[in-house]
Amino acid sequence: MATDVWGVLDEKQRLPWVFAPFERVGPLEFGMTHEQAEAAVDGVLQTALREGSPGNEVRADFRLGDRLDARFSGPAVTVYYDRSIGLAGIAVNALRGPQVTLDGIGLVGQVPSRLEDEFTDYLEARNRDLQYSQYADPCSAQLGLVLRAQRAGDLVLSRPVMVAEAWADRCWDTTEGCIPRQEWKTFEW
Repeated sequence: MATDVWGVLDEKQRLPWVFAPFERVGPLEFGMTHEQAEAAVDGVLQTALREGSPGNEVRADFRLGDRLDARFSGPAVTVYYDRSIGLAGIAVNALRGPQVTLDGIGLVGQVPSRLEDEFTDYLEARNRDLQYSQYADPCSAQLGLVLRAQRAGDLVLSRPVMVAEAWADRCWDTTEGCIPRQEWKTFEW
């Protein structure tokens, strides 16, 4: 089955980004203003939507722009801003987002069960805790990382959400954590 039928980027088409917990995801640094984030991805991604959301957050989507054909339309990266700290959350679209790696582990567009096994081994080797959200998403507050899932037609692929240190406490908690509720509802392409 060819996955591009659902608009899923091939691994070679994905931008290569690295996740440094509580510091950055690719060119995006936690704490940036929206204008700084736009400048950081200028020429690679373009802002598609900026909107307020309940509470203290603002959301923006970045798209691939003219880089690829229409099969790959839609947000590649969704960022969440907290008015008090700036860029606080980064969610990477499983279908068309950059390939974000953590110490060589690909976090985007992976089979969730395989990634969960690899992530569990990674955390155990570093004496870190594994937690789960109410939706059974594996998470590490010590890294500020939640491994969510997103549909691609009949497939389900990994959609990581990385957060600033100020949001890491209870990042697995879908009701009382800081990750906006709209992110927990993102499952379809």
